[in-house]
Amino acid sequence: MAYGESQYGTLLFSDQSEDEDSSVVPIPDISKSLPDIYHKSQNGNLKKLLDILAEQIAILNNRTEDIRAQNIVDMSTWSLSRWEQELGLSVDTSKSFDTRREMIKAKLRGIGTTTPQMIQRTASAFSGGDVSVEEVPNEYKFIVRFIGVLGIPPNMTGLIQILEEIKPAHLAYEFAYTYTFWESVKSLLWSSAANKTWNELRTYG
Repeated sequence: MAYGESQYGTLLFSDQSEDEDSSVVPIPDISKSLPDIYHKSQNGNLKKLLDILAEQIAILNNRTEDIRAQNIVDMSTWSLSRWEQELGLSVDTSKSFDTRREMIKAKLRGIGTTTPQMIQRTASAFSGGDVSVEEVPNEYKFIVRFIGVLGIPPNMTGLIQILEEIKPAHLAYEFAYTYTFWESVKSLLWSSAANKTWNELRTYG
């Protein structure tokens, strides 16, 4: 059975950038800060010195901006391992930045007393859409319903890992996914539908 077909939960209504471009601080023109007398100077050594200083200032400015960015989860790159260590998450550099950020944000949202609202926020961090949490007290379980995204969200393994850490030990859980109603597919021409896989049709819309 392929991942996500039914093994992780109830299937409802059955009738997925690695490195972001970093903004680079330009090399400053520090000659503008000098008195006019230096602008009239024909001293080649002075110009070389100013160019060297300007390059070093640009490098320092870029490093400063990079360090500041590491304090924001959505912009973090090389500091992700530090976030993970602080939160008690396993460090797996083979995973994409986006996947690791999702884990970190979910863990941050899961700090505190576990409530349905906390579980909802945590699941939303992974799905990128609306999520509802239905409690089933008589069965000692809860159902996480993905209602804001069609199909199975990416990184379900990460979500399961976080839920296992934050949920009460005596509670079980299952996932319910939302798929396309057949009425939504009727607008497709047969030629268009024929080029789509069954999974693509189930999440069309």
